Amino acid sequence: MTNDTSSAGKIRIGTRGSPLALAQAHQVRDQLVAAHDGLSHDDVEVISLSTKGDRIQNQALTELGGKGLFTAEIEQGLLDGSLDLAVHSMKDVPTQLPDGLAMAAYLKREAVEDVFLSDKASSLADLPEGAVVGTASLRRQAQILHHWPHLKVTTFRGNVQTRLKKLREGEVDATMLALAGLNRLGLSELATQVVPIETMLPAIAQGAIGVETRSEDAATQALLAPLNETSTEICVQAERACLARLDGSCRTPIAGLASLDGDTLSLTAQILLPDGTEMHEEAQTGYATAPEALGEAVGDALLSRAGPDFLKHG
Repeated sequence: MTNDTSSAGKIRIGTRGSPLALAQAHQVRDQLVAAHDGLSHDDVEVISLSTKGDRIQNQALTELGGKGLFTAEIEQGLLDGSLDLAVHSMKDVPTQLPDGLAMAAYLKREAVEDVFLSDKASSLADLPEGAVVGTASLRRQAQILHHWPHLKVTTFRGNVQTRLKKLREGEVDATMLALAGLNRLGLSELATQVVPIETMLPAIAQGAIGVETRSEDAATQALLAPLNETSTEICVQAERACLARLDGSCRTPIAGLASLDGDTLSLTAQILLPDGTEMHEEAQTGYATAPEALGEAVGDALLSRAGPDFLKHG
């Protein structure tokens, strides 16, 4: 569906055009309709847009800049009024949102783990020396090489279906995906191994869907309020605050996961060198009422532990 501002009166949802992104947008539409009497699926339009990250498939994400590659075009639609809300995988969303935009809701988080896919081994640990793992993620590359330096990692871009096709065609011996994406696509049976988070800490906000709107659009924010899952919001805020402390414009592999137990918020985060030869981890607890403070404290601790030159290696 193309962007058509003539559909007056409809709630217009912007999304990337991949099958996973569309599944996530339709999930938001379904939840909106379920949450509001009198609202039907015909009242909500899903509009797919092509982003820079989708169009350029022959370069690593870090080479393209790594910031806003999957969100900028969609956010522009919010700013120019052609969209009312945007649905994102939160791990793709830069920590600094454009002026005039805000996250209005976080859906209940899906599984956070990474999955290993291969027809040549039952796990990463079982791959032979020199086996090639394809991934677009600098974090996954660094974690794989940290645990299994005898493996090779190559850049492997594309949506879930594209990567599965490349795997079947033998371009690589194995690949990695997020379990959340496979679950949302109904493809979880394809996973060879769900990798424990103790082995591979996930990306910041992995498994979380966020809905973005204009900051001043109170009507759309009110419409989205019933969709917000507070524990997901708190955990993602802590993780993203840590990322903001660490990331800036660097290309350092970063991982992090927060969990909530009553009023106690816990956060574990890692920074690694891209070749996996060095890794630093920090875990702290804080208050659910101050997620950003915990995230910043963990980020500061990691920077102190790793030293001032660590981020320059990216």
